[in-house]
Amino acid sequence: MSKRSISYFYDPDVGSYSYGSTHMMKPLRMRITNELLTAYGLLPKMDVQRAERATAEQMTSFHTDEYIEFLSKVTPETVEELTFNGARFGVSQNWDNPAFEGLFEFCALSAGGSVAAAKRLTSGAADIAINWAGGLHHAKKGEASGFCYVNDIVLAILELLRVYPRVLYIDIDCHHGDGVEEAFYSTNRVMTCSFHKGGAFFPGTGQLKDRGSGVGFGYAINVPFKDGLSDQAFHAVFDPIMEKVMEIFQPSAVVLQCGSDSLAGDRLGCFNLTMQGHAHCVQHMRKYNVPLMLVGGGGYTVKNAARTWTYETACALGVEHELDPRLPYNDFFEWFAPRYRLEVAEGNLEDLNIKNDSLKVLRDEVLQNLNELKAAPSVALQDIPRESVGDHLGLTFSESDKPDDLDKRLAQHSRFVYELQEPERSDYGSEEDSDDGSGSSRRRTRRTRNSRRTKKMSILTNEWEETPTFDCHEPHEPINGGRPRRQFFESGIVWQIERVPVVGGYKGSINIHHAMENGGQRDDVEMNVDD
Repeated sequence: MSKRSISYFYDPDVGSYSYGSTHMMKPLRMRITNELLTAYGLLPKMDVQRAERATAEQMTSFHTDEYIEFLSKVTPETVEELTFNGARFGVSQNWDNPAFEGLFEFCALSAGGSVAAAKRLTSGAADIAINWAGGLHHAKKGEASGFCYVNDIVLAILELLRVYPRVLYIDIDCHHGDGVEEAFYSTNRVMTCSFHKGGAFFPGTGQLKDRGSGVGFGYAINVPFKDGLSDQAFHAVFDPIMEKVMEIFQPSAVVLQCGSDSLAGDRLGCFNLTMQGHAHCVQHMRKYNVPLMLVGGGGYTVKNAARTWTYETACALGVEHELDPRLPYNDFFEWFAPRYRLEVAEGNLEDLNIKNDSLKVLRDEVLQNLNELKAAPSVALQDIPRESVGDHLGLTFSESDKPDDLDKRLAQHSRFVYELQEPERSDYGSEEDSDDGSGSSRRRTRRTRNSRRTKKMSILTNEWEETPTFDCHEPHEPINGGRPRRQFFESGIVWQIERVPVVGGYKGSINIHHAMENGGQRDDVEMNVDD
């Protein structure tokens, strides 16, 4: 097997973070993986890197400013206040995504590794780049989901698109990669291909008929399986579909999300794949000799996730046959009792996919959809900027020249006021015309706060639960007699409907229409002076 140049990204701090003692997600699994790689002597065979942590500016290339600002401020003590009791941003102590100590630093570490891995590929410094701390594929543009807060995969793909015309994203996590698919659902430059559990299973998306929209129609591939998926059944679908995708789409780079919750015995999974069956995907994609990026993802039986990612790192190096199945001693040796072997054996789950030829029907339908794509989409060539627009114009800030807190609060408030200019129709109730003798006036009756509710599926229970939706167009009300609900956007200025604050040397407020008519000049007749 030919050699590849491998870049491996790892930050020793990753194992220091915790979602909570009883939470399913354990960042410690990345540290255990690194310990196994060290014990097997694989690190000297790779270019080991410690990536710079992603900045807020890098995160906002996909996520909204408000969401990243929230992540940078939220703590376990303030999460209920900043999210209005779980109504915004998908973060709540009573939900799948808790606010834990060091949340933003953990997100920066994960995203920074994936972005740095993408840069190694685009620069030609590596053939394969690995970041097992990445793969958080559920995070949305302005919302956390499924234990994922910042979508490092989308950030990495955006970096790859600066150089490569087409990028293929493959997801073998047991859960559908909805966050990545949603981000690139309407483009043909990124093909998303997800192999996952279908039906009433988190996140409840990824049906076979979901194929993209607009110019991206046909470039979203979803392969939903049933319970008990075995190695043989998985390979019978994965191999022909990937061969067809590589033939038709001709990607310039491949991102493979190796979520290990599709392994047998996972605490939240329902498949029956072995370690070798899971790693077959890495081996299969490696042979195409296309720049390849490997990221982690799900995996809630910690020792199995560490075993599999160690073995798949060896697959990337092409030395998987040299590994001794008997685990070498390491700092976490006792975790692998009682067998102490580098293996994940299949369980006794029945494979429901092979009944009634449903597997063959699924494979044939996906291949038929791929046949409808005539050729790989072309992209116009252009110069690649070596620096961002902000750097070129001198608008970025160094650590010693950051905007002060007042500038940040004013910027937040400006965005808030801008959003208020065109409220959605759905945010209002019925409208009535009334005549009070001085002309007709329109009266709007606002809906009661939290009258609109949305449903979200929990990754822990796979059940739909209602969550409140905060209406930002409603009047500010105190929480339990305390500060107003819009404290997150508070700037110290009181804004009134159709009124603006006046700071021109007198006290009071002025009607905005008269201010525009008078060119901002004082009009004592139309003013409400507070003496």
